[in-house]
Amino acid sequence: MSSFSDFLENEILDHVFRNASYTPAATVYAAAYTVAPDDTGGGTEVSGGSYAREAVTFSAAASGAITNSGAVTFTTATANWGNVVAIGIFDAATSGNLLAWDAITSTTIDSGDTLQINAGDLDISLD
Repeated sequence: MSSFSDFLENEILDHVFRNASYTPAATVYAAAYTVAPDDTGGGTEVSGGSYAREAVTFSAAASGAITNSGAVTFTTATANWGNVVAIGIFDAATSGNLLAWDAITSTTIDSGDTLQINAGDLDISLD
């Protein structure tokens, strides 16, 4: 993913450099967007048609990066979701805080389609 959200950047900086508490979520969730967010949030998350965020499990970090250890498979769409252009990672299944996001190759999801991110295809890194 190319961008940490402003929320996560501030939490990490305060935690590392100010010894401020930060409790990460026990589970993080992938969200699909038809309009990409930015570091402050926003964008247009898919809604309706049986859409729901999906839990993501990551492998241990190595060389400044982590990747999803299993496939992330969204529920089969029961209505057209449109062109999915970005993926975000949240600390909650609904609402919550955007942690990171990145644009993807636009993928049209119509009724009956299933959006899937294969294991090893969702990478988050620090430069």
